[in-house]
Amino acid sequence: MRTVVVGASSGLGRCIGVGLAREGAPTALLARRRDRLAEAAKEAGPGALAIECDVTSADSCKRAIEEAANGLGGIDALVYSPGVGPLIRLADIDAETWHSTFATNVIGASLITAAAIPYLTESGGTAAYLSTVSASVTDPWPGLGAYAVSKAALDKLVEAWQVEHPKVGFTRVVVGNCVGGEGDSMTEFSSGWDLGLVTEVHPIWASRGYITENFLPVDELVRVVHNVLRNGASTSVPTVVVGPRL
Repeated sequence: MRTVVVGASSGLGRCIGVGLAREGAPTALLARRRDRLAEAAKEAGPGALAIECDVTSADSCKRAIEEAANGLGGIDALVYSPGVGPLIRLADIDAETWHSTFATNVIGASLITAAAIPYLTESGGTAAYLSTVSASVTDPWPGLGAYAVSKAALDKLVEAWQVEHPKVGFTRVVVGNCVGGEGDSMTEFSSGWDLGLVTEVHPIWASRGYITENFLPVDELVRVVHNVLRNGASTSVPTVVVGPRL
């Protein structure tokens, strides 16, 4: 299963990329930070490819996918994990923040898919995209409205790709609370958040049951993604929801 994992230099993407490679899947790890990619590739083991890619650039996506396809001998699976979540109230979000959030969470997903679709069509492959419970399972979380809106757009984007390319399996992997692994494998989702706003919204999240003391073990997320990607060309898995038990 020749797999491309996008956003593999840190956080959940790194965990998934390294985990799939260790399961024996020939894997290409794509992300912006070359130094972290190199370390992730070492962790993944012999044969893992480290390819620099900026998902906000169509040219970068095309070059990276072509390099991955050449290095792997084709592409059977694509995993899109990047996600930025600015913590800011909707009334305070400026245009630049909206643009940057959608550029990574939505537009980047479509650019990388457009580059990979010829290879996925040829192999009858699968594409999986990490989404969030706040876009479909729960109400949007106060302070994370931009994130929820962009991930809801991603959910619909995945459906739109499926309609236009029925020979490829498209899956939304809706993830509950998961902090990733250790070191560079820990999620950087909350990096840069305003601690003052955190103290305001965190009690609301807790009171509504959005967060608990339990977190999804990242190894379980990797296992779920692996199972999704292993489905044959005759199987459709539109959505998988995975999170910690209460």
